[in-house]
Amino acid sequence: MKYEILIFDADETLFDFRKSEEYAIKNTLIDFNIEYKREEHLTIYKDINDTLWREYEKGNITQKELKIKRFKILSNTLNIKFDENEFAKVYIKYLSNSSFLYKNSLPLVKDLHIDYKLLIITNGLSNVQNNRIKKSPIGKYFEDIIISEEAGFQKPNPQIFEYALRKFNKTDKDKILMIGDSLTSDIKGGINFGIDTCWFNPNKLINETGLNPTYEISDITEVKNILKEA
Repeated sequence: MKYEILIFDADETLFDFRKSEEYAIKNTLIDFNIEYKREEHLTIYKDINDTLWREYEKGNITQKELKIKRFKILSNTLNIKFDENEFAKVYIKYLSNSSFLYKNSLPLVKDLHIDYKLLIITNGLSNVQNNRIKKSPIGKYFEDIIISEEAGFQKPNPQIFEYALRKFNKTDKDKILMIGDSLTSDIKGGINFGIDTCWFNPNKLINETGLNPTYEISDITEVKNILKEA
């Protein structure tokens, strides 16, 4: 058995974050007496949020700034006045209570945890991810769940991997595999740390980043095939 430790990303790998995101933004807007228009509101918010998270990955913005700035930009873009701090609090409340697993996530994790040590490393907010992941049906199968806000580092910074693996006293990086959907966060982070990587690419996107994952899959269950053949 080549690998002993499997590190998973959470959102858009095991969890349907887009579904959680829509649930949170829709209900927050409704709470603020704003009629929800999916095509307009969700599209604009996703663009704003995704852009700011990429800036966070690059170290150009802090999570504290991100939490509020995205809603200030949203308010200005929609030309709708609301208190971005209060809006952020309500959004976080809804997001932290919206945990949606992809259909294959639970059976896969239940199966893998028999033979492998499992970890999650996620770039996220502590109060959100603790609720969404640790209290989910798969939470109990992971040795640890590392959240960037708690660790003080975020993927692709290799220090978050060092932080996550301290408890295992593992120095053999050949025994570790990182699995995630983001080339710039999960795959780049794994490469920066010096471990093998598996890019989960369900939409079969073209890789134009110049990053070379060790493996590429379009179905998360294909991880088992990789582990058998490795």
